[in-house]
Amino acid sequence: MLNGVFTALATPFDKAGNIDVANLTALLQAQLDAGVAGVVLLGTTAETATLSAGEKQIVLQTCVPLLKGKAKIIIGTGTNNTRAMAENTAAVKPFNPDAVLIVTPYYNKPNPAGLIAHYAQAASVGLPIVLYHIPSRTGLKLPPAVLEKLLREVPQIVGVKESDYDIAQVTDTALKYKDRLDYICGNDDLFLQFLSLQASGIISAAANILAPAFVKIYDLFTAGDTRGAFEVFGQVYPLIKACYLETNPTCIKYMLCKLGYGTDAVRLPLGEISAEHKAHIDAVLKSTPNEFLIRERL
Repeated sequence: MLNGVFTALATPFDKAGNIDVANLTALLQAQLDAGVAGVVLLGTTAETATLSAGEKQIVLQTCVPLLKGKAKIIIGTGTNNTRAMAENTAAVKPFNPDAVLIVTPYYNKPNPAGLIAHYAQAASVGLPIVLYHIPSRTGLKLPPAVLEKLLREVPQIVGVKESDYDIAQVTDTALKYKDRLDYICGNDDLFLQFLSLQASGIISAAANILAPAFVKIYDLFTAGDTRGAFEVFGQVYPLIKACYLETNPTCIKYMLCKLGYGTDAVRLPLGEISAEHKAHIDAVLKSTPNEFLIRERL
């Protein structure tokens, strides 16, 4: 169901720190022009944790009408407060997303019973769920036995966005559940490895900048031209790495600014990236073929 490249859309801000609707709309259109299969709204890259309820509505009311009938929609509703997560999920139901993205609860360190109950409450809203597994941010690494029980007891989980770097466990999971769910790459730098494990696609932060490249990589690989996919990946790999010189989405916001999509402003507690990293990104952007970048907005 969730095949192809999904961009985890960033939220451009203006100089006053407010949502820049014009650049948000332009960024979304650039993703559609690049041929992405879908977009994730209100994910980590959107800085959702620092958006107010009203600002989240602005994002959804701006983007959903533009996406309907053109690309699939996943909306992030996860938090470490189960009640708030359930309320978030219910609140986006009128937008009729193809799925909601719900991260495993962070900080609380839920035990297996609590984790299952958390996702069961999300499931009661009636929307398909993509479980977001990102141990580096949450501090929670799902043991295989717990994941198995979770998928058995909450069948509304239709996909897993996998951002673990434990490639052995990733391989085990991909093989075990290949007929049960969409296994989605969550690490831009491991896109080819996930495709070789028959991942359904990717949810990508770097696609904000590199949507044409990611779509080309996916199309080449799934058409059987793995060497061609690798060649494209190699050409954009330096920029992929540059996206994560500092905490996502700080570097991506700087790149978007350089391409004309608003300012490089991020919300505290994220801050401006270093001058050294700006200089490195400038050089790598300049050396990346234009055909692999979203169009520049002048």
